[in-house]
Amino acid sequence: MVREDAVRAAGLAGALMYAALIVWIYARQPQTFAQVRGGVAASIGAYRVDQQAFSDGLAHFHADRFADARAAFRRADPAERDALAQFYIAYSYYREGWHRLYRDDTLYKEGLKVADHAVALDEAGRVRVDDLRVQLRTPRELKAELEAGLRRDASDFNPLRVFDTRK
Repeated sequence: MVREDAVRAAGLAGALMYAALIVWIYARQPQTFAQVRGGVAASIGAYRVDQQAFSDGLAHFHADRFADARAAFRRADPAERDALAQFYIAYSYYREGWHRLYRDDTLYKEGLKVADHAVALDEAGRVRVDDLRVQLRTPRELKAELEAGLRRDASDFNPLRVFDTRK
């Protein structure tokens, strides 16, 4: 026969685990179930990005198919827990929004949101991209470039801006 104390202890443990889950969800505020699963997996060190989808995203990114690249990077990192994948998503917004005569504020704002998230994920500053096809190497550099693109000042009216290069 199961002792009454064991049943009560098991009930208490279950209730405490359930309360911890509710507090975690409230604190993290995940938007999708994939983010919940990824957050739990990351907390125990078991979260991994899908390398095939990430490679597909890089191929699309280097071919200037930025919407396809973002979709592939999102498939690779559905829980939005990998700073490198988030960096490339933000970079794709930057690249798509950069034009010789103007910057697309809508794309830059979306990129800035993702770059902020990438910076938050990379608290230690460990993400540094060695890709020779990109000039901005860290999430912080990308964030600064996106913020500069959204800022309005006299340099926006400089005709020599046409000779700027996309980073």
